[in-house]
Parts: sequence; structure tokens; C-alpha cells
Amino acid sequence: MSSQRRYFLFIPLFLASCALVGGWFGPGAQAVSAASQGSQHNVSVTSDEDVKASIESFTKIYDIVDQNYADKLSPDKAIYKGAIPGMLRTLDPHSNFFDPKEFAGLREEQHGMYYGIGMLIGAQPRTGKPMVIHPFGGTPAYKAGIRPGDLLMEVNDKRVDNLNTTEVADMLKGPKGTKVQVVVNREGSSKPITFNLVRDEIPRNSVDTAFWVKPGIAYMRIQSFTETTSKEVEDNLKALGEPNIKGLILDLRENPGGLLQEGVATAGRWLDRGQVVVSHKGRAYSEKPYLAHGSQYGESYPIVVLVNRYSASAAEIVAGALQDHDRAWILGDTTFGKGLVQTVYPLSDNTGLALTTQHYYTPSGRLIQRNYSNISFLDYYYGKRTASKDPQDVKQTDLGRIVYGGGGITPDEKFDAPKLDAFELNVARKNAFFNFSAFYFSDHPTKLPKGWTPDETVLESFHDWLLKQLRIQFSEADWTRDHDWIRDQLRAEMYITAFSYEDSQRIAVEQDPEIQKAIEAMPKAANLLAQSKARFEKQRASLH
Repeated sequence: MSSQRRYFLFIPLFLASCALVGGWFGPGAQAVSAASQGSQHNVSVTSDEDVKASIESFTKIYDIVDQNYADKLSPDKAIYKGAIPGMLRTLDPHSNFFDPKEFAGLREEQHGMYYGIGMLIGAQPRTGKPMVIHPFGGTPAYKAGIRPGDLLMEVNDKRVDNLNTTEVADMLKGPKGTKVQVVVNREGSSKPITFNLVRDEIPRNSVDTAFWVKPGIAYMRIQSFTETTSKEVEDNLKALGEPNIKGLILDLRENPGGLLQEGVATAGRWLDRGQVVVSHKGRAYSEKPYLAHGSQYGESYPIVVLVNRYSASAAEIVAGALQDHDRAWILGDTTFGKGLVQTVYPLSDNTGLALTTQHYYTPSGRLIQRNYSNISFLDYYYGKRTASKDPQDVKQTDLGRIVYGGGGITPDEKFDAPKLDAFELNVARKNAFFNFSAFYFSDHPTKLPKGWTPDETVLESFHDWLLKQLRIQFSEADWTRDHDWIRDQLRAEMYITAFSYEDSQRIAVEQDPEIQKAIEAMPKAANLLAQSKARFEKQRASLH
């Protein structure tokens, strides 16, 4: 995240991310049919008479509701939004039903691309009106000059300021090469600004950042696991020059997961060919291990993996495999704890079902699923986490290090991010950096020199703006104490408008204290790699 503002934006979006990409991965999308249910799986089937009686009971209840409810009943709402999700909620927090719109969104997320103008939109906190969070670099929106903070007023002559962000996003998408007109209100502009754009292919890169953080140390962040992730990893490592890597920081923080195969392919390129990446089994499926394919250079440099409580599913598969094989040093906070595999079944009417069909196990045999019994849906996702380790599920890594099953992947080294003080928290919660950037560029040039950092004139302007516009109360001692933090956050935010969102992300990474901790931890990862290689050589020698 480029600023604390974006961190606070992320939190309410995590549930939606899990629903549309992170939570739903499996052996592959498949159609539901009687043949596949009966001939491929050995399932104990409930009595046909019991099922028939239950369906008849439901039909009677539905008829009573349909005929007597105070308002006209919507079948779609009653079935798609009520009965089916209600049934699935009694199973586990990850089985889910997708209506046609949601299912289309799921497929779009998995494909890793769409057609549109290329910008992230959200709701303005004060009014709820649709607002540009940022355009993506190189897209039609970016090239046209649309900025963070622009309020969306019209799309193709239709008012959109009273629509929600999903409705507006749908209007902005369309076939490649088609035209779309967007009208925005911008701070400092006396009248609305009109942009005439042509829709294009917008890649949703799952690997959004990869560069050298210092000589020999590469950094790569994977946001999710889509159909293109393993190829993106290969392409980025090739562009960096993988033979020159002396250490890699792999950032899986806030990664909600995605496709099982892509997680396996990604982890497997850093493991020896034939090593187990993950295995899964369920009532209708026999146990199946997924094996690493190895790579030419991927086993030659140490890796530090960054995780936190929002690293889930396929991200946990990668972290767990690299930890169990002592291939990487895991740094951060205990991960989400999702050890359930969903198979996605396309249904009629363009709907879909993501059903938990199996549990997955790390190479050492750990089940990392967090306990979800006797807990609400929201508490499961957002509530305070209970003890993460299961003392009954004790395993060992290849080198004999003790690891536990239970609620997620416990890091080898915990990192506690510096907590914001009261002044910093107040500034972040009020989106001050985002709003000031829009204010500042309303009467300043948007082009800044490379390497730009806010000087004291800009900082004093921000100081006065906090007092006058946001009416945030703080002392001069508060300002002096948090001066460096303010400068760094402001720099990352203003880079989005002056350069691009992608440039801002690089600045945020360079300023991130956890990245510095990862650099310091690289010798620990190197030690694990050296011990693993020595163990392998000893085993090979014993065979001769």
C-alpha cells in the first residue's frame, strides 16, 4: 500500500477479495452433471427419500412466503440471495454461490485482464459519491490525465453521481476499441472536465511490483494468484536478470490467494523437482500431492517471504511449502488460516457454486485451517484471532524445525509494524494525504522531477491545511515527532498524480520498515539454504 490511507481502504475490501478470488481455488472449473457426481467420486449418498422429503418441505415454505409475504417476493432474491447462501453458510465460511454478475466478476479476476479505461474507483467518504482512487499506469485513463480525487459525474451522458461504485465500474467496461465519455468534477476547476476515451485491454497484473531494493537484493510482490501469475513471476525474474539475484524478498502480504495450480507453479520454481508443494484430500477425493517442477536458477539464492494476517489460501500454500522445505525464511505475522479447497462449478443461468471439497496439507502434513465453529461470519474474517497453533498437530520441516498446524502459517520471525500514535492515526483515518494531494495539484503543476521529496514549503502547506481544512488538532511537538513519517507518506501519495501508481508503490516499498527488516534477515534465509544443500549432498553421497 502506498500510504496508511490505502491500508485503511484495504481492510473493508478483504472480504470481497476472498469472495471473488482469494477464497475460491480448486482443481479446475467443472460443470455439474449426474455422471461426474456418480462415476468419478466415491460418495456416500443420502437416502433419495430423505432428500425428496426435504425438497417438498422447502417448496411448501416457499409457497407460503410467496403467497402471504407483505410485499411481492423476488424469486432471485429469495433463492439466490437467501436460500442457497443460507444453506452454504451452515457448511463453512468459504463455500459460496455466485449470481451471474458475481460469477462474471470471479472469472474476470481469474483471467487477470478486462476491457475498460483502467482506473480504481471508490466512494468518497463524506458523500458516498463515486471517486477516482487512482488510474493504472499506461492505461487510457492515465494517458488522458484523470487524477486521484476526481469525482465521477457522467458516463456517456448518464449521471452516475448517485450510483454505487460497482454500477459505475460496469458502465466503464466494454469491448476493446469502443468509445466512452467520462465527465468529472475536480478540485480547483471551475467547471466539469470531459474526457473522451477509447476502451482497451487492461491487464490486472498479479505481480504488480518487481525491482532491486539494493544491489543483489530483488523485491517482488504478488497481489493474488490468477491464471497468469506463474508466467508473470517468470517474466519479472527474467527482466531483473535472475542469475544476478543474491537474495529475493517475496511479498505476500494482503494476498488473499487464488488459483491452486498457480500457487503450486509459483512455489515449485524455487524447490527441487519432485518435492511436494501441497497435497489435498476430501470425502469425495483421494489424496493427491502436487509436485514442484524446479527451475534453472530458482534454487540458488535465499528468499525471505513476507506474510501477514491477510495472506490467505494460495499465498499460504506458497509460504507453507517454502517453510516446510526450509527454502525460505518467513517474516511477518501469522497468516489467515485457510486450509479448505473450493471447487468451482459453473451452473445454469451463468451462475456458479464454489464448494469446499477438500482440505489441503503443507508438505510436512500440517492442516492450517483456522477453527470457524461457534463464530460469526464477520468475526471469522475480521475478529480478534485466537491461538494460532494446534498443539496436537506438530510437524517438522526437512531440517527438523518444529512447525504447527492450526490457524495459519506462523512466521519464523515475527514482525510487529510500528503502531501509529494518536496524531498519525487521526491523519490516516481522515484520508489526509489523499485529499491534500488533490488540493495541492489543483493549482500546482503535476510534473515533478524524479527523486522529488516534499520540501519544507510543501510540508508547511500540509500543516496549515490540516488545521484549517480538516480541523485536526495537534501540537507542534506532535508535528516535530512525526515529521519524517508525514514527509514519507505525503511523498508516496503525491507520486501517484505526479508519476503513476506503480512509481508510488516503489517509493512505499523503499520506505517500508518491514522491507528493511527482510534485508537484515537475508543471512538467516541464506543459512537455511546452505543447510538444505548440505543435507541434500549428504543424502546423495549416502546413495553412492
